[in-house]
Amino acid sequence: MRKLFIYCFGIVLFFGSCEDKKKASEINNEIATEPVSYPDEKEIEPKAEVETGEVAEFPKITNENVVSFLTEYGNKNPETKVLITTRFGDIEIELFEDTPLHRANFIYLVKQHYFDETFFHRVVPNFIIQAGNSDLTSTQKKRAELGKEYLLPAEIIPGRNHEYGTVSGAKEYRENPDNRTAPYEFFIFLGPKSSTTHLNGKYTIFGKVTKGMDVVEEISKEKADDGDWPLNNIYISAKVLE
Repeated sequence: MRKLFIYCFGIVLFFGSCEDKKKASEINNEIATEPVSYPDEKEIEPKAEVETGEVAEFPKITNENVVSFLTEYGNKNPETKVLITTRFGDIEIELFEDTPLHRANFIYLVKQHYFDETFFHRVVPNFIIQAGNSDLTSTQKKRAELGKEYLLPAEIIPGRNHEYGTVSGAKEYRENPDNRTAPYEFFIFLGPKSSTTHLNGKYTIFGKVTKGMDVVEEISKEKADDGDWPLNNIYISAKVLE
């Protein structure tokens, strides 16, 4: 009788353990797929560390203040060179001074550490690699802190076309007849000129790669899913050089 009791008790423990594992798996799946609730924007006070160790506060960027904010920020932060670091190597980018809002926005995001722990999230061989997004909660939180709804006015320079190594801003397609730029994502062009017809005059080119196109080429060849998202995350970090 005692042996029968122990046997039955063991069976209960076994199935109970399986049920616990099943629930844990379901919870993990829910975390990965269900929408995440982020802090209300009014509760977040964006702060930035400056070189002196002090903390500077900036307002959230909106479509109403984007020009004035970035104009003032650009005057105080004239840097034009940025280093993008990946596990494949480094990419050096020079930002154009004749696209001042895009230059200032990029420098601002770098100094706010926005790009750190985002990905090259789209790779298309012989065409582009695109960065500035991720499927991490931290990326959406950063956008909420800095201003998640603003767009940059287009700064399209006549005659400036996409060429090997140019850096452009990604674009919102919906209700965007003015070709405004989505501020958090950028792409580096690799493709032939024959594939620039739908890009030239539509996307703001605000910089170029000055070193590391071999790294860009290597990244572009990474295996990706049907949506061009790399199967293995390509994390990036960024810092201002000068």
